[in-house]
Amino acid sequence: MSTYAHQRPGFYRQVWKLSLPMILQNLITFSLGLIDTFMVSQLGNEEMAAVTTANVPVFLLISIVFGVQSGLGILVSQYWGKGDVQSINRAIGVAAMVGTAITVVLAVVFALWPVQVMDLLSNRHDLSLLGAPYLRIIGFSYVFNMLSSIYVSAQRSVENGSFGMKVFGFSTLLNTGLNYLLIFGKCGFPMLGVAGAALATLLARMSECIICVVCAVRSKTIPLDLGALLRPGWDMLRRFVKYSSPVILNEMLWGLGNSMLTVILGYTHNSMEMLAANAVIGNLSRLFLVACFGLGAATAVMVGKVIGEGRDHEEIMGLGGALLRFNVIVGGVIALVAVLLVPVLFRPVIFPMFKLYGETARIATALAVASFAGIPLHAHGISAVTGVLRAGGDVVWSTVLDIVPQWLVCLPLTALVALVLQWGCWPIAIAMQVEGMVKMPLCTIRYRSGKWIHDVTQANN
Repeated sequence: MSTYAHQRPGFYRQVWKLSLPMILQNLITFSLGLIDTFMVSQLGNEEMAAVTTANVPVFLLISIVFGVQSGLGILVSQYWGKGDVQSINRAIGVAAMVGTAITVVLAVVFALWPVQVMDLLSNRHDLSLLGAPYLRIIGFSYVFNMLSSIYVSAQRSVENGSFGMKVFGFSTLLNTGLNYLLIFGKCGFPMLGVAGAALATLLARMSECIICVVCAVRSKTIPLDLGALLRPGWDMLRRFVKYSSPVILNEMLWGLGNSMLTVILGYTHNSMEMLAANAVIGNLSRLFLVACFGLGAATAVMVGKVIGEGRDHEEIMGLGGALLRFNVIVGGVIALVAVLLVPVLFRPVIFPMFKLYGETARIATALAVASFAGIPLHAHGISAVTGVLRAGGDVVWSTVLDIVPQWLVCLPLTALVALVLQWGCWPIAIAMQVEGMVKMPLCTIRYRSGKWIHDVTQANN
């Protein structure tokens, strides 16, 4: 198994060919979050803290979108290995119906009760009032983002990773321009502040959805089959529910858990400084993880395809192991660079750009060092859970391995350190990274068992 990469000429070339468009796509997507944070930070720390709090329930929506597209990817990558385009259309149809229904319900809840939702997340009612206009609008953007993400996921799973990079690249540029116009009231547009940031995102998501619809009609890679798309059938619904519902639940719980970390910071005695620092470092950390997310997505496509092609057990295990090791190595290199940049770039240049000074800058430093040092652990978890195990149809175990370390170890420990013991920013920052320390050995044990390999396209599955 350790020699798999050497036995396959051009193995790493294939990995990078699949990964690079996805890395660029993630870079574009996560850059948007950083740009949003930067522009809102110019309004003041209170506005940035308000948007950070409003993004807690929004992160739940993002997690659901990712869960639906990941669940769809399990089916599409294996059907692609079999060359079954009609079943791919059926899977897309089911995902669109289920995903849209969920996001519409949550968007309506956020629109009708934004202040009440935000009051649950912080001890600062003034932040709830400040962030309510943002939350009222932003939820509807993810209805459109759900549809575009589903189609991008399908194209990625048939080895067309550059499609998402182009679509999200365009929407990010549009979003950035609209942010500038609507947040600050430039070129004759009204100055809408935090509500302008939400409206810009909504308009950009609508545009990317329209592009996906046009491309779907014209696609030759996945020729549109309206009959299969609009009437996917009960068998495909059953398969989607069986293999996607644990993934959607996984992402919802993981997103909720990640949001709970923000909630914990929102109840500390210095909550405004904690939330402002976490908003910046969270976005910077995601930027450094783009390569790992791209490699994880490529892992899912490659592993799912070889399972769909009916390759033998040893070959599948060898491929999974090679990809896991490669992602950890890449994560280690990124971590080293990121930590070294903290004293020479982030503290003297980046933090002041985001108006992080004094105590807020000290908190940001602690969060940055701990988060960047944990990148290799996150790289392994991303590749194992969202790549190898999910592509193998091992959705129940991947959910357990993703959720248990977070909810039973990381969240209680962080709450203890931050709210009960009140030990300060460095212990809090380390506690927030414990999840990866626990997850890595558990994922390794499951991978080595070989019990994660399932052909989800078989009639009895």
